[in-house]
Amino acid sequence: MNRSPYISEAPSVSSIMLKVLLALVPGIIAYVWVFGGGILVTITLATVTALLAEATMLKLRNRPVQPFLTDYSAVITAWLLALAIPPLAPWWLIVVGTLFAIVVAKQLYGGLGYNPFNPAMIGYAVLLISFPALMTKWPAALQLAQTKLGFADQIQFIFSGVLPQDVKLDAVTSATPLDYLKTQLTLKHDVASIREAPIFGALGGKGGEYIAMAYLLGGLYLWQQKIISWHLPTAFLGALALISGVFWVINPAHFASPLFHLFSGASMLCAFFIITDPVSGPTTPKGKLYFAAGVAVIAYLIRAYGGYPDGVAFAVIFMNICVPLLDMHTQPRVFGHEK
Repeated sequence: MNRSPYISEAPSVSSIMLKVLLALVPGIIAYVWVFGGGILVTITLATVTALLAEATMLKLRNRPVQPFLTDYSAVITAWLLALAIPPLAPWWLIVVGTLFAIVVAKQLYGGLGYNPFNPAMIGYAVLLISFPALMTKWPAALQLAQTKLGFADQIQFIFSGVLPQDVKLDAVTSATPLDYLKTQLTLKHDVASIREAPIFGALGGKGGEYIAMAYLLGGLYLWQQKIISWHLPTAFLGALALISGVFWVINPAHFASPLFHLFSGASMLCAFFIITDPVSGPTTPKGKLYFAAGVAVIAYLIRAYGGYPDGVAFAVIFMNICVPLLDMHTQPRVFGHEK
């Protein structure tokens, strides 16, 4: 008997995850163009560490290894974490962060489908709190760096911390646009004069805005493929633009424009790849809107008033705590009862 036309097979977890990985490729290509090939080493280290940690924990839990390794969820966590930390960070930093994300934030909670927090953001937050100096040493864009490091030089620095002879660390690193903006504002400079610094481009940081556009392109692909719905990215970007726009209109000398916030830091990565995690996020349409808007507001407040240049990771983790409450109060009801 033929199946009815309204019955269709749901896509497998592995096929969904592969499309997410594919959607990240444009951002990675832009990343390499802006900062060099060191990010490829970081992604490889994170991926290998994630797969080994996942396999080890599954063995210890007496669970089958092959089905969970081939769902690519561990690889997604590894890539997102690698893209969130400085690409010239020492090798052990990415290993420690990835181990914490997979072992503690994912497997100790029961594995895929049971983790209440986004594993990549937990790993990032642990690294940022534990090693703040290392997590803020971002390389300057290759177009702006006083000294350009080749791929071999970047590999050497990642694994040994050694730069080529007569090259100083200050010559290859730079403050991020969000960090530079926050620092200069504390020195009583206005936004207009701060934006004249060479690290700023038309929208966000010079070079970094192209990475953000690439993430946007990948996110639109996920939406076109129906891997994600419009609710989360639209609510996040809309709320971020709204709150930053209100502050900007009130005091443009002290607060950056909405476009700057949309195309700086982890905004686009968060909108399409981080908050769209189907496990640690809400399931109802209204819950997704509230969740994403909450992440945007908290992230902006940390950017504007907090002690960190960007607040995406902390905002996501905080809103992960609220997910059960959001789902409970946004479930559709029929005649006074939950559907």
